Amino acid sequence: MGLPAAEGLHGFYVSDNVSPQWLAALRNSARPDPWRHGFFVVHQEHRCVIGSAGYKGAPDSTGIVEIAYGIVPTYEGHGYATEAAAALVTFAVDHGASLVRAHTLPEANASTRVLLKCGFHHVGSVVDPEDGPVWRWERGREPV
Repeated sequence: MGLPAAEGLHGFYVSDNVSPQWLAALRNSARPDPWRHGFFVVHQEHRCVIGSAGYKGAPDSTGIVEIAYGIVPTYEGHGYATEAAAALVTFAVDHGASLVRAHTLPEANASTRVLLKCGFHHVGSVVDPEDGPVWRWERGREPV
């Protein structure tokens, strides 16, 4: 991309929080795919990559898609995650998704605040095959 990574970004991709299946799919992909690879979050003023935002795959046959996002710690708390999550919702809805889903740790935290700001509703607790117990959040196509 020609931009440097902010301090801590490399750690996102080598931490236990990143799905080994996603990393394998990324390594084996032949062409860019927003549903698989997502997007980098670029800080325009500092001209560096401060995070990433993407999907856990294309919308399924019922139109459901799941989002995920992360911002390096030195840039947290400035609204970048909220902006990234909102952009993911817009892209998904504009490309046919009828329901956007997200999962967070089962506790109130920065991610739950991001999702609330983006119009998501907490719909319950589930056990994710990769992440274990999580809170499920959803929002439809309606504008916030």
